[in-house]
Amino acid sequence: MGLAARVREATRTDHVAAQAVTYFDALMAGQLDRDGYAALTAQLFFVYETLEEAAIEMRADPIAGRFVLDGLERLPALVADLEYLLGDDWPARVSASTATSEYRARLRDVAFTWPAGFVAHHYTRYLGDLSGGQIVRKALAREYELGDEGTRFFQFPGVHPVHVKRQYRQLLDETAWDPVEQDRFLDEVSLAYRLNVAMLDDLGKAVVAR
Repeated sequence: MGLAARVREATRTDHVAAQAVTYFDALMAGQLDRDGYAALTAQLFFVYETLEEAAIEMRADPIAGRFVLDGLERLPALVADLEYLLGDDWPARVSASTATSEYRARLRDVAFTWPAGFVAHHYTRYLGDLSGGQIVRKALAREYELGDEGTRFFQFPGVHPVHVKRQYRQLLDETAWDPVEQDRFLDEVSLAYRLNVAMLDDLGKAVVAR
């Protein structure tokens, strides 16, 4: 079994758990207002700010650098969405939650210096964006009356999701990591899923508090 197949199999339960979150269910059902949706966009901004900073560092790595594919960058789209949803003063109106801060701390610990750790987090976010993210975009556009504005995070102009996902999985299978490093990579992918779930749980608590 190649590494791409192994990671899909190993994270099957994590993937299901990431979808079965109260906040996510409410968001997809249109039960939140736009501020409730903007709260997710803000937390994703903080995550991608750190992850894409790590990508700049990892471009020079012979293995990890191959995963830094053009057209996947999400930070400009997140900024555009936040400007649309919250206004030009959005930086003063958002802050990282406790779970998001812990997520960013983990990224700083592993994604800047450990190639497999960077790929683990890169894989978890971007392949999710290219897969289920497209379904989320359609639901958000419908439930919150949004067009391109406000959902740019989920749009990948010039990128063919199916082709990119195929290329990404091929790159995983071509990595020269030994079995121990592959297992470490799989553990980090699982942790990345859990960090994402914790971030969504924090959002759910914040929405209930409102």
